[in-house]
Order: sequence, then structure tokens, then C-alpha cells
Amino acid sequence: MVKEGNKAPDFTTKDQNGNKVKLSDYKGKRVVLYFYPKDDTPGCTKEACSFRDADDVYAEKGIKVFGISTDDEKSHQKFISKYSLPFDLLADTDKTIVEKYGVWGEKSMYGKKYMGTMRKTFLIGEDGKIVKIFDKVNVSEHADEVLKAFEGN
Repeated sequence: MVKEGNKAPDFTTKDQNGNKVKLSDYKGKRVVLYFYPKDDTPGCTKEACSFRDADDVYAEKGIKVFGISTDDEKSHQKFISKYSLPFDLLADTDKTIVEKYGVWGEKSMYGKKYMGTMRKTFLIGEDGKIVKIFDKVNVSEHADEVLKAFEGN
């Protein structure tokens, strides 16, 4: 189980352009890993756009933002293009990252149960340790909440 204060589990995957991304390459930087269920759905779009709208502030503070879902690179490219997202989306099509971070689990919608990605965000400090975990996410205000949490550390 991933907890605050633990070292963030390392991973290697591809971004929307097929470029290899390895989390440990960002040691020495502050990183936001936000996990979301699906590209171009209402809640996920609001959350992505909240990070987009705060991108200048994140860049100014040297914070790297990654969105992660189990969608593939092509889906990520369309999502980025449609909403002018300035950060990378990582493809976890084999579900190894969502499982490492404990965000893959049973969900329910309209009374039906299914497996999917939980909406969760992990803030990782320069030392590679998890500073904060957001279990409950308000999609419209999440980027501001994350900034405030980083400012407190």
C-alpha cells in the first residue's frame, strides 16, 4: 500500500507521443501524478482543464504534472489536442502503474460494478517520496488544492 512518506513506486511507460517516461528521471523535481478514469469524459476533462489553466503557476514553481490513465497514446493525443493540454499524459494500458499505486479497483455506476481507475493524486517531493495523497478530488478546483499542498511543504 502506497502511503505518504513512502518512496514513490518507480515506473517506466510512454507518453502520448510514444516517448519513454521514467519517474526516477525526475528525482530532484516536484512531481504531480494525477490518476483519472478516462480521456474526454466530463469529470476527467474538468480536472485536466483545471491543471491546464494553472500550468503557468506550476511551471513557474518547477512542478512537473503527469496525468495517467489506462487509455492508449492515440486517445491521449486526441484529448490533449481537443483541450490544448500543456502537460504529458501517460499511457498505462497494461495497468502496471495503477496497480502499483493502488488506484485500480472496483467501482460502481448506476448500480453496476466494474473494475476501473480511481481518481487519485500523488504529490512527490524532490527526494522521490510521496508528500501528499489526495483520495477525494474536486475536479474543478483540484489544481489549486494541489498547489496549496505543495506550498505547505
